[in-house]
This record gives sequence, structure tokens and C-alpha cells, in this order.
Amino acid sequence: MPVRVPRSLLLLPLAILAGCASSGGSPRPGKATPEVNALYDRMNQASKGYEASIDQARRGDTPAADRSRKQALDQLKDASARCALTPGCDQQRFAAVFDRLLRLKDGSFIEGEDSDDTEQGAEVGAQPGDAQGSVVLGALPQAQRSVTMLKGQQFSDLMVMNGPVKAALEMWLTQLRPNLMDAYVNYQMMRYKMWPAYKKADLPEALLFGIMAKESGGKVHAVSRSGASGPLQFMYATGLRFGLSNSDGFDQRFDPTMAAQANAEYIDEQLGAFNNNLELTLAAYNGGEGRMRRIAATSPGASFYDPQIYGQMSAETRDYVPMVLAAAWLFLHPDSYHLTWPKVDGEAGQIVLKRPASLSELTVCLGSAQGMPQGWFRTLRNLNPRLDPQVTQPVGARLEVPKQLEKAYATSCTDGPWPILASDLHNAVKIVAPPPPASTSAALANGSPSPAAKPSSSASKSYTVRRGDTLVSIARKSNCADVEDIARMNGLKGHQLKVGQALRVPVCR
Repeated sequence: MPVRVPRSLLLLPLAILAGCASSGGSPRPGKATPEVNALYDRMNQASKGYEASIDQARRGDTPAADRSRKQALDQLKDASARCALTPGCDQQRFAAVFDRLLRLKDGSFIEGEDSDDTEQGAEVGAQPGDAQGSVVLGALPQAQRSVTMLKGQQFSDLMVMNGPVKAALEMWLTQLRPNLMDAYVNYQMMRYKMWPAYKKADLPEALLFGIMAKESGGKVHAVSRSGASGPLQFMYATGLRFGLSNSDGFDQRFDPTMAAQANAEYIDEQLGAFNNNLELTLAAYNGGEGRMRRIAATSPGASFYDPQIYGQMSAETRDYVPMVLAAAWLFLHPDSYHLTWPKVDGEAGQIVLKRPASLSELTVCLGSAQGMPQGWFRTLRNLNPRLDPQVTQPVGARLEVPKQLEKAYATSCTDGPWPILASDLHNAVKIVAPPPPASTSAALANGSPSPAAKPSSSASKSYTVRRGDTLVSIARKSNCADVEDIARMNGLKGHQLKVGQALRVPVCR
């Protein structure tokens, strides 16, 4: 079994690997020049230096390992850059070295050891509970899985660092960096709910994160324009196929545990249909498996990026697949892209309300507890998806929270000024604007610009709840009413609906 080494000691500039693998610079025929041979010698020396840093890390000599690693990588990067400018230098050799070092880093193989002895669960820096008996694992509770499998294959072997994936990496690291960080925090808070389904299905955790980051950013109640819902954005019909229905008025697509189970089953099914082709499977998840199978059937064995396949994909799907893969890759190898994930303590906990409170009120009284500058509203919603955040829960109600909030709740939300402030803000009476004067109505009738339609204070129409309906979707269909209008008109205390239920919906004026 290979020795597990802390990730912080084994940084790898994978971006250079991508650059080398995609550049030109094919070698000229004939014997290599002295200049080229000198570059190859430097490459070999750097590779040996990197291996030496691993041995030093194994022996516990961390300072020496850090120095050796940095020196080796600097030498390798310099030689690689010079190779691109030297006629006859084969850049693919440098790409092969980087690939080999990546495998050394993530435990894919260790020189002199039989790869069959590598346990599937042997991971560099895995989460607590993923493996047993490792001092390194216990010392790095926030580190992520580095060795991941997809149907018996190393996830790193399935990654293709082509133009679309590299462009997606840049997008996540620049414009969408805040979204990526939010998705990471949201996922870590829900990890105990979502990861077990993927682990049971023997699917890479990084893939789960990549899909969630692209689909919803980890917002459990996300709803797309097309009606896809939940953290993993299931369409209603697809959700039904995998056990996500409407139970007592609650759309189970919003349940992170059930959504992850359904997603794992879907991915497993499609991997079987597409011969374990990950890109085609992701394309089916985004664009529909029926369409994807028809397209794939026209060019059996072709990859997703084959022009015969790629050219038939929608622009959305062509963007979706590399974005998911790039997010998954960053999840595994943040250090290779100068990215540092925040430390998140997502251990599961629970509170029992000592005084009535809604999720919104709890968010106010908790403030920025435990160093959470953006507050706890999203986390409380994600962990308690069945609760309307505006509805007050009674004394004795049990709520799921990160364990780190248990003491903060007892300190800030059971007594003192903060729960009083939260209640005062929550129960504030909203001012209702009066209807426009007659002159304004006449001006509108004469062709003046029309303001956005508003619900009439008295007129309404009947609406029968259908399967899959939520207050949000019903309000959207009305074009003018919001959730509070409908809830108030029907005396609803929460968002619980039943199929066949008759509702009064405001009529727009």
C-alpha cells in the first residue's frame, strides 16, 4: 500500500502540464542537439528531485521536503519553458513527466510497488471517516479526496485538458471564482447529506461537487427557468423516474440527500449506456439522454469532443460538460491553480428551539457566528429544506445545523437582545402602496408607458394545485402575484401544498 503524503508537500503546477500537452513544438527528425539534451538532463534531474521530496515527506522531514519540492518544480518549469523555444525539443516529454508526478501526488502508483496493492480507498488527505488508521488523515481533516475512481478508472486518467476545459478552468478562477467558493462552502455544509450516496455508488466525490457547482452553486431551493429544481437541478419527469416526487406538498427535488441519491443512480445508469464515457454521460444529464444517445449512435466510439458529436451539441451542453469537469478538477487539485479552499467545519449538529423562531430570525440572531461573514441563512435553508424560512417554528422544534452553531445558538438566540431584535424585524408591518389615482389610469389608457402589472387587492381566480406545483411556480405563472400574496389570500402558514387543492390567485390589474 503506498504511503499517504500530505497534499501541501506535493504541489503540482498542472496548468503547465496542460500548456505543454497542447502546444506545438514537435521534435525534428534526427539526433537531438546538445542544447536539447541539456534540457532533457535538467528535466530528469528535476523529476528525481521531486521524488526525493516525497521520500523526505515520508520520513517526516517536512522543511527539507518543502525545499526539495520547490527547487524541483522551479527547475522543471524553467526547462519546460525553454523547451518551447528550442528547435527539436519534444515538449511531450515534459508533459509525460508532469503526468507521472501527478500520479505520484495522487497515489495512482508508486515506483517499485505493485499498483494492484493500492487500495481503492487509499487517499491523500481524505475526509475523516473515509479511511482508518492514518496519522496523515487525522492531521488533515479539511483536505479533500485526491484518489478517486470512476468505474475502476482513475479520475485523472479521464480528464482531457483540451481548450474547452482550460477555458472553463479560467472562468471558474476569474469571473466565477466567488460562485465557486460559495458552492464549496455550501457543499461542505451538506456533505454529510450528499456524499454517502456517491460513495455507495463508487462515484468520485469531485464529480458530485462539479455537477452541483455548475447546476445550483449549492442552493437547495434553486429553480431554473425551465423548471429544473433542487441542488442538482432535476426536471420533474426525470426526478419522478428516480424517486423524487411531491410528498405532502414538499417537492423532494429540494431534499439534498434524496437529490444526491437520484443523481448517483442517474449517473450510474448513463455511464452504463455510454460505455463509461464521462463526457457523454454529463452531456446526457444536461441535454437529455434520448437526444444524446441518438447523437452518439451516429458515430459509435467517438468522444464528446469529436466534431461529429461536438457539432451536434447545443451551446449550453458544449459549455456545461467542461465546466463540470473543470470544477471537479479544481476540487481535487486546488494547489495546482493557486487556489485555496476555505476551511469549513460541516460536522452535523442539531438544536432544539427554546423560544419560537423562524429560520430568518435565527439568521439575524446568529449574525456572523463562527466567522461566517455572509451569515447562516443559506446553510439553515439547505439543511432544513422542508421549512419555509419565514414561518415561525414552535418551542421544541428540532432543526439541523452545523455542530459549530450549537453553542452559538445557546449563547445568542435563547435570551438577550438578539432574538428580540430578530423578532422585531421579522414581524414588521409592511406598507401597502395605495392604488394609482384615476388620472394615472386614464394616462395609461391613452397609451402611456405601462408599469409592471400588480395583483388586484380584491379580484382573484381559482387555481387547482397540480403535481409538481409549488407556491413559487404558481406565483410565476400568475405573472404578477408573489408567494406572500398567495399565502395570505389562502391563509397558508407555510409552503405545503396538496395535489387537487383549490387556491385563490390574485388577478393582475
